[in-house]
Amino acid sequence: MWGFLKGDKKDKDDRKKADAAEDVAQQRTDAPEQASASGPAPEPTVEPAPEPVAESAPEPEKKGRWLARLKSGLTATREKLGTQLGSLLGAHAHIDESLYEELETLLLSADVGVASTQLLLEQTRRRVARERISDPAQIKGVLKEALLELLQPVAQPLQTHTHRPFVMLVAGVNGSGKTTSIGKLAKYFQSEGKSVMLAAGDTFRAAAVEQLRTWGERNKVQVLGQQGGDPAAVVFDAMQSAQARGVDVLIADTAGRLPTQLHLMEELKKVRRVIGRVDAAAPHEIMLVLDANTGQNALTQVKAFDEALGLTGLTITKLDGTARGGTIAAIARHKPIPVRFVGVGEGIDDLRPFDAREFVDALFD
Repeated sequence: MWGFLKGDKKDKDDRKKADAAEDVAQQRTDAPEQASASGPAPEPTVEPAPEPVAESAPEPEKKGRWLARLKSGLTATREKLGTQLGSLLGAHAHIDESLYEELETLLLSADVGVASTQLLLEQTRRRVARERISDPAQIKGVLKEALLELLQPVAQPLQTHTHRPFVMLVAGVNGSGKTTSIGKLAKYFQSEGKSVMLAAGDTFRAAAVEQLRTWGERNKVQVLGQQGGDPAAVVFDAMQSAQARGVDVLIADTAGRLPTQLHLMEELKKVRRVIGRVDAAAPHEIMLVLDANTGQNALTQVKAFDEALGLTGLTITKLDGTARGGTIAAIARHKPIPVRFVGVGEGIDDLRPFDAREFVDALFD
């Protein structure tokens, strides 16, 4: 597995490989027919697959199961915004300053974040004053609507029909569930009747290419990759293959990295530039996958990756019962980047589009 603490020699070698990728891509763009003096480079492998079969819309019982799993995944946060909030409000006979102070502490403990907590409390105070609310029990409904108002602007579904192929570049730190989420996204797009190709660009991690191929086999989609190959070159070849085959959606995996590893972030920027040489408008979606258990550290990751790449979407994974669901509020306040999907488990159908009303209901009820 690609680690974050390799030796200096390994880092220098990786930087050289990434630098060479742009040169390779430029040579292929400027002179596609020119042969190398040392012979042709090895062709990347493409896993053939039949055309996907569109699935019917989820049945009501499937949606019911999804909502139940979402609530279960938000158990830790629901304990605070449901059970503890109810006890807090029940202990007060009147709406006073002490109630607001306790409410502030509760929201902070739910990883809502300082700025988001202040905003929600301000909105709650204004509505209580405007509507002359005196019953503390009504605070729950007021707070719930305030949170919904904060999250609704980031609940923007991903639109993949704007380009063909629609190219997604997926980033994230190791352990965030990035590669697994790519497999689930492939299944989701297939359910919409779209053809999908995967580019195994996480060539630094030995198991990543095989992991993506396993997801490709499960989904019956094409996987283009080469063990030990250069990430930029792999994605470049995948772009050309997707165009030639008329693929609807191309999802490119990238090597996991920490925002503090500046030289690795530069390599990721180069992958993006290489994609642009095939299609000036691509990538059409730059998605960051976040582990919901990282709390406020998720916001730090969003800021760093957005600065480096210009993020267009987020996927929140691992809503597994211990997740810090309030983190989404902090992200919506500081970096209102669209939240495209949320994931609740390891199953292939455990990733769904983010619905703000659905999410808030699961937090409070």
